[in-house]
Amino acid sequence: MMLDEEDESMQQALPDITRTGSLVTDYDVYLFRQGSHFRLYEKLGSHPAVSAGVQGTFFAVWAPNAAEVSVIGDFNGWETGRDPLLARNDDSGIWEGFVPGIGHGALYKYRIKSRYNNYTVDKGDPFAYFWEIPPKTASIIWDLAYPWRDRGWMRCRREEQNSPDGPISIYEVHLGSWRKVLEEENRSLSYREAATELVDYLLETGFTHVEFLPIMEHPFYASWGYQTLGYFAPTSRYGTPEDFMYLVDSLHHRGIGVILDWVPSHFPSDGYGLSYFDGTHLYEHALPGQRYHPEWKSYIFNLGRNEVRSFLTSSAAFWLDRYHADGLRVDAVSSMLYLDYARSAGEWIPNVYGGRENLESIGFLRKVNDTVHANFPGVLVIAEEATSWPGVTAPTATGGLGFDLKWNMGWMHDTLDYFVLDSVFRKYRPDLLTFSIWYAFRERYILPLSHDEVVHEKGSIAGKMPGDEWRKRANLRLLYGYMFTHPGKKLLFMGDEFGQWSEWSHDAGLTWHLLQYPPHQGTLQWVTDLNHLYRREPALHERDADPRGFEWVDFSDVEKSIVTYLRRGLSADDVVLVACNATPVPRYGYRVGVPFGGFWEEVLNSDAIEYGGSGVGNLGGVEAEQVPAHGRPWSLPLTLPPLGAVIFTPEGA
Repeated sequence: MMLDEEDESMQQALPDITRTGSLVTDYDVYLFRQGSHFRLYEKLGSHPAVSAGVQGTFFAVWAPNAAEVSVIGDFNGWETGRDPLLARNDDSGIWEGFVPGIGHGALYKYRIKSRYNNYTVDKGDPFAYFWEIPPKTASIIWDLAYPWRDRGWMRCRREEQNSPDGPISIYEVHLGSWRKVLEEENRSLSYREAATELVDYLLETGFTHVEFLPIMEHPFYASWGYQTLGYFAPTSRYGTPEDFMYLVDSLHHRGIGVILDWVPSHFPSDGYGLSYFDGTHLYEHALPGQRYHPEWKSYIFNLGRNEVRSFLTSSAAFWLDRYHADGLRVDAVSSMLYLDYARSAGEWIPNVYGGRENLESIGFLRKVNDTVHANFPGVLVIAEEATSWPGVTAPTATGGLGFDLKWNMGWMHDTLDYFVLDSVFRKYRPDLLTFSIWYAFRERYILPLSHDEVVHEKGSIAGKMPGDEWRKRANLRLLYGYMFTHPGKKLLFMGDEFGQWSEWSHDAGLTWHLLQYPPHQGTLQWVTDLNHLYRREPALHERDADPRGFEWVDFSDVEKSIVTYLRRGLSADDVVLVACNATPVPRYGYRVGVPFGGFWEEVLNSDAIEYGGSGVGNLGGVEAEQVPAHGRPWSLPLTLPPLGAVIFTPEGA
């Protein structure tokens, strides 16, 4: 694949620290201690440099309670004292030093002797750009130079692609299990291989963005990356940092945005990582009631410590700066907002006002969002937030948290609860399908059918659907038709788009062999066509957060389990009519009121033969009749297919 010719030079002169002996300035220390430094990755960690004409590497690590710190590695036999670091004389807690003659590719750790408890430990570098492949645990000195060729994307297309009024359809991917190479012991694709196979697939299926489950280095593969340890390093399981850059570059070249999952809520307790870093609870809370996360059995960041805020804010900025990510999806925001999250009475400490709100985390989230938006225009920050916390996507200036988008978990739960019902019982719970509209415009939402819904014995999305095999597929297509026409951006987890039957497993690839069968081909074609219609029709995306973008035609036909509604764009001519029939009974001559006359084209029908349906439909469209219905002067006598969604637009619109 050929990328654009324009590039950024990767030839960069090594910094010369001859005069100062350090990359860290007094101003860096000031910002670090204020919690306002968002480029610490340029200062702390390991950085090839020159001192007195000699090439080597500058090291800096924050360990304020250390008595001694040495760099140990494959270059000095992993021996203490051969390459000691010195504490700065400014009470910053930063230890630093220059080691001559080593550079790119060298393995290293910090051997830290604490001032307390006679504690000595070997730690990986919190700011390492690259790590050994787990279960090995050493950090690696790495030069991140790369000839980026996405200048056009970064300058213009990114902001257009991320527009809140534009179509955003996200394909959520766990890279390690998206596709396996069965002939090579079931190995995962490399970043470079994904730059061809995944990129081509996304282009064919019409998704606008890809979201990667945490790509950051993590010791436990089965955590899917959510037990992050290397906050500045892509996992080495699939290649080098440059290989991951190439994947991002390739996605941008094909017009696809890149969103990365990011986890500032908790981290694993592995001994070589952040926990008990210098013989004290440095990154995590000291109090047991605040330190340990009961659900994930991990440590919680102490966001009341300014240096920890600088560390995490720098991590967020790093992926946008060095890896050109177009967005961050912040994991488990709910767990950060509430002091009593997953805790019983007596297991948590109220805030200074006696409440359950975590004031330190709230301040941190606002700070991160403001920092990102001020320095990386056009980038999206997305919250996975599952409660009714007000103003998640409101500006921080008005008291909001400042996110751009929020996962609509209420829509997800209600919708799946509705669709798992046999059609006979759906008439008793129409609220599950319609209630989401009452709050659909309070925030800027993403409608997620994510990885969380297809693991831990929940089954696949297709497998949740009721009925025999035909009805399961018809219900699945109806679900997607409803999802893609409901207000809100879209997110589908990999495998859902072709109706994978089995629950997702991180140890196995997707069941791609199913695509040799027409029914699965049909499901994939339906999602592809929905993506293209969603992108093509302004009415389906322009007013996602505006109540004027949605209008019920009728939600009262409970007995037949039919809902009809209009989506409207900014132009009066941009109108889409949607009818969803949630029973297996076709309805003929079903009258639906419309705002004006003329021919209404049936642009998509989930029951079409090519999607695996029965072929019941409207033969391309219906002429409006001047027969009042649903409070409108015109109406359409429609044929509604069984367990089907039909979508119409006025001819010429």
